[in-house]
Amino acid sequence: MSFNGVEQCIQKFLDVARQTECFFLQKRLQLAVQKPEQVIKEDVSELKNELQRKEALIQKHLSKLRHWQQVLEDINVQPKKSADLVQGPLAYLEQASANIPAPLKQT
Repeated sequence: MSFNGVEQCIQKFLDVARQTECFFLQKRLQLAVQKPEQVIKEDVSELKNELQRKEALIQKHLSKLRHWQQVLEDINVQPKKSADLVQGPLAYLEQASANIPAPLKQT
């Protein structure tokens, strides 16, 4: 098959895709005119699904936030020993990082 043949096939495919899209847009317009309540129901359903996805994402982020707030609180609540301060900041960081739990594996 020559390059022109491939180009013609691609162009034909794109033309058929445009015609198909036009057909479905016309049907959607007819539905909107004949049954506007159906279009509204679909829009409401899509909005509800989007809200559920966003709510789940918010809950996920809140859970992570609570976890890291607890980690920071645990680090700040630990009594600071004068020996740790004498050893320097590296020793303090090593001791503080020992209390950080391993990250949870994403499923």
